Amino acid sequence: MADFLGSILLHIVPFVLVLSLIVTIHELGHFLVARAFGVKVDQFSIGFGKRLWGRTDRHGIEWRVGWLPLGGYVKFSGDLDASSVPDQAGLAELKSRLIAEQGPGAERDYFHFKPIWQRALVVAAGPAANFLLAAVLFTIVFMWVGEQIAAPRVAQVTPGSPAAIAGFQPRDLILSIDGRPVTDAQEVTRKIVLSAEDPLDFVVRRGEDEVALTATPQRVIEQDAISGRVRIARIGLGLSPLGPEDFSYRRLNPVEAMGQGITAIGDTLGTTLTYLGRIFSGRESGDLLSGPLGIAKAAGGVTQQALEGEGDAGLKTANLTLTLLQFAALVSIGIGFVNLLPIPVLDGGHLVFYAYEAVARRPVPAQVQETGFRVGLALLAGLMLFATWNDLQKQNLFAFLGGLAS
Repeated sequence: MADFLGSILLHIVPFVLVLSLIVTIHELGHFLVARAFGVKVDQFSIGFGKRLWGRTDRHGIEWRVGWLPLGGYVKFSGDLDASSVPDQAGLAELKSRLIAEQGPGAERDYFHFKPIWQRALVVAAGPAANFLLAAVLFTIVFMWVGEQIAAPRVAQVTPGSPAAIAGFQPRDLILSIDGRPVTDAQEVTRKIVLSAEDPLDFVVRRGEDEVALTATPQRVIEQDAISGRVRIARIGLGLSPLGPEDFSYRRLNPVEAMGQGITAIGDTLGTTLTYLGRIFSGRESGDLLSGPLGIAKAAGGVTQQALEGEGDAGLKTANLTLTLLQFAALVSIGIGFVNLLPIPVLDGGHLVFYAYEAVARRPVPAQVQETGFRVGLALLAGLMLFATWNDLQKQNLFAFLGGLAS
């Protein structure tokens, strides 16, 4: 029982802490830009459900914490519906009511009567805050650990693997893939993972010669300590520095660290877009997508790895902090990216509605908004179900249940 409770705490506590931080920053992005434009706000909430704590400030804004720490929201004064984009009739009714209750000109303090560009900036501020948070966290990490580059040196080749068939040999140094130079082992791994069933052209340095090789990554099933059972593309190479010349390190100042952080965000977004593109083109099944269960599992996994590392309590604490900062940065990028998708219930969908309004000079009709809202909910529900299915499969739950039934 104690082990079970410990496992729950190991996975849930880091997950809740990371998610609470990211959601708070996301909502603060919306809130701060809205307040900068003079928008009236009723509530700022972290978590949903019954209020655990709250207070109302001198501006009439209720700051509250809900009992379910899996999200949050900013409630602007005058919100009429869940989409937060009322149509022409809704705006007219709201304006009449505000003028009757508060006098002419009162509507100018409400979100829906602000210029389109201000509303768009308020909406975009949430995802932007997620990317800014990731940049800050990555900056801290890179200032802490510096820049470490491990050359893509081949340490071992799995017999019978695509790499062995292609002719790779230990001590080969990979110089380029598909004509693009590579200097870090992580670049090679990232390219291989995103190239299942696609032939890759490598150039390696072997002694004094440069040798051209072609290998096709194949999907294999691996048991990952953090994610569980995953299908991932491999070619059968083990990359590892074989000497001091294959490893470089230097400390970074804040400006350099911020630059590396921005680069890391770009790499993460590029990898995400490439993977999604491969899903839509039918070259990937999407089984690497994860939902809340997968994120919680990963949070527990990275926490456990950090705590099981070598060193005293101080070193383990530092390692855990560093690991969770990196994890939070990656999750923040993911949440920012998802919120920019052009789905009506998300920030990206609101931006699409505002783009229409800017061109048509009127809000999207209510019927269209309602239909879009329902379709958006269905898309999100489908995506969550698919991601949850992936998460459960990675943990071999269905095989376990099948064994119980046999």
